[in-house]
Formats: sequence, C-alpha cells, structure tokens
Amino acid sequence: MPRFLNPPDVHAPIGAYAHTALVPAGSELVYVSGQVGMRPDGSVPADFAGQAEAVFQNLRACLAAHGAGMDSVVKLTTFIVSGQDVQVMREIRQRHFGAHRPASPAVFVPQLVSPTYLLEVEAVAVKKAGRAEG
Repeated sequence: MPRFLNPPDVHAPIGAYAHTALVPAGSELVYVSGQVGMRPDGSVPADFAGQAEAVFQNLRACLAAHGAGMDSVVKLTTFIVSGQDVQVMREIRQRHFGAHRPASPAVFVPQLVSPTYLLEVEAVAVKKAGRAEG
C-alpha cells in the first residue's frame, strides 16, 4: 500500500514518523476528523493518559468502520495542549501503532475547542479501492 520514505538528503526523523508518504494510484483516502479523548459513552477522562488512550481507540474505531487499520494511516496530526507530557502520548501512540511510522506533525496549542480536552488527533488513511466498509 503506501510507501514511506526518509530521503537521504534530510535529517533522520527525530520521532516515530516518516518524512514522506506516497499513496499509490487506485487507492481510496479516508479522512478522519480530529478525535478527542471522549469515550463512546460521552465521558472524558480527567487525566492526559486516559484521554490519549481514548483518542487512539476512537481513531482505531473510525478506521475500522471503513475497513482500514492503524497501519493504513499515512498522515497523523496531533494537537497537544501546552503543559501536557508529550512522552505519555508517545508511549500510548507507540502501543497503538507499533512499528508503523506515518508522516506526523505534532503541535502544542494553548487550548482546544473545550478546555476539557487535552489533545486532539486527526488522520488521513489509505485503503485499496473497493475494500469493504463496516
């Protein structure tokens, strides 16, 4: 499916990402809106780790609804409220993505749409055309 590349004329990635992602012709793109740390029952964990876990579970569920998995993500954008422990998010992300390294900017922001939310993650994924959706 997608091809990830770190060009030799660019520094090595400083985190769990690739510098580029190439989506082959004939693929379908899945755009996932920003996911916050809200559980399916509407509750929001008070702690950053709990919200990060909910974010990646939500992302996994959104992808699964289109017949895709975490390994189909080609771009992941993470918005983290300033003052949160980014290493906690990295560890939780690693657990959900394993060795998969999509193109991934991360940005510290002063606040999200609600002060309750401590991070938000949006994604672009790729799947083979015609794969079943759930």
